[in-house]
Amino acid sequence: MKNAILLVEDDASIAHVIIAALEAEGFDVDRCDSIVGRDCLLAAKPYNLMLTDVVLTDGDGIDSLPRVRERFPNMPVIILSAQNTLDTAVRASDTGAFEYFPKPFDLDELVVAVRQGISHAALAERDDQPDDLPQGLPLVGRSPAMQAVYRMITRVLRNDLTVLILGESGTGKELVAEAIHQLGNRGSGPFIAVNTAAIPHELIESELFGHEKGAFTGAIARTAGKFEQAAGGTLFLDEIGDMPMQAQTRLLRALQSGRIRRVGGAEEIRLDCRIIAATNRDLLPMIEAGQFREDLYYRLAVVPIELPPLRERATDIEALARHFFACAASEGLPRRQLSPAGAALLARQPWRGNVRELRNFIYRLALLARDEVVDAAAIEPLLATEPGAVIRQTESVSPPGDLAGALEQWLVENRPASGRLYDDALAAFERPLFLHVLAETGGNQLRAAQILGINRNTLRKRLSDLGIHPEDVAVRA
Repeated sequence: MKNAILLVEDDASIAHVIIAALEAEGFDVDRCDSIVGRDCLLAAKPYNLMLTDVVLTDGDGIDSLPRVRERFPNMPVIILSAQNTLDTAVRASDTGAFEYFPKPFDLDELVVAVRQGISHAALAERDDQPDDLPQGLPLVGRSPAMQAVYRMITRVLRNDLTVLILGESGTGKELVAEAIHQLGNRGSGPFIAVNTAAIPHELIESELFGHEKGAFTGAIARTAGKFEQAAGGTLFLDEIGDMPMQAQTRLLRALQSGRIRRVGGAEEIRLDCRIIAATNRDLLPMIEAGQFREDLYYRLAVVPIELPPLRERATDIEALARHFFACAASEGLPRRQLSPAGAALLARQPWRGNVRELRNFIYRLALLARDEVVDAAAIEPLLATEPGAVIRQTESVSPPGDLAGALEQWLVENRPASGRLYDDALAAFERPLFLHVLAETGGNQLRAAQILGINRNTLRKRLSDLGIHPEDVAVRA
């Protein structure tokens, strides 16, 4: 008997593609586009798995899932969403969803997830999840790179697995650690952050494990270390790659045994905290060089989460900039808005200090800009004078072959009238393209259409719309 799948999706084109893929794999798929339709189908027929969108014709697909869970606790649910934020990913996780796929998604991965969901359905046991989710989540961005981060975060929320966060300085490693703590099972406990690079080597063991009175000169009283202070919560070990070897050995022993001893003490204290570590260093070469313990690395990297540098998520820069303007305003700085040209200029910068550098720049911009709407003209002087800046991109020439950069520069310089942006941009792109190909073919439209990969009639119509006469091009050629 075929496995029965229920697809709740209001986008007919997406539904068609998913159904075709699943039916090709031998599944029996029913589809509806609403919560009411979903409930009717669930009442009429048993399903092995349900796929559901979030935004449906009559409500929120996630908000309405608890009653489905009550009636069908063992039916795995896969959530699909175009609302690609950490909040959506967390909400999906809190329903006990088997998997969450932000749109657009890989169809092959979806089919694999469906198979896995069905095969594990009999073993699936979900804990009740809290209804009230913390608001004001600290992570901003909907780029594919951040979607991967959100998915990894949601997978570690309902367990205490050790997490190793990797990424360049300024990418937000502590924010990710705070999000895991805040949204996870230990959110009501303390979050203790330790920068291991900032503690003198001779004091790091005392800081982490505590010490007894008289353990060393100046130890005038028993002191609890960071492990004890984090009891019931999360201990975040930042810059773990800078931890001295002796402390690495003691940390490894603590992770292996689940117990610690204060410096100078004999009593063993059971650990009751989640460990999250982070580093901006590449630990594997350090292991090869004998600077970092390999066994500690594998203890810490049970679940590695790699944060992308800001240059690899340039589509998030505008949202981040607007977020930081709002934060600056809430702290008493003038309220600012960002123009499209200003956003395009910010998106072209390298931001080698990553999100931290962008945040500091936006705060400075909020203070120094004269107008409420911040345009490229207001941003350029600050970019040109910023200490340590690597690139001052004020010139109008794009690198050779950088088509996307040339388009962005055109948008900044031309600022087309509202309502004509698409037509004007298309014309600016098509005209030189068509002229070049026609010149190569001596004005032969058939050959030009073949080179372009479009229909000859389409080419003829576009040439007419653009006022291009092939015979004139042929004469010039």
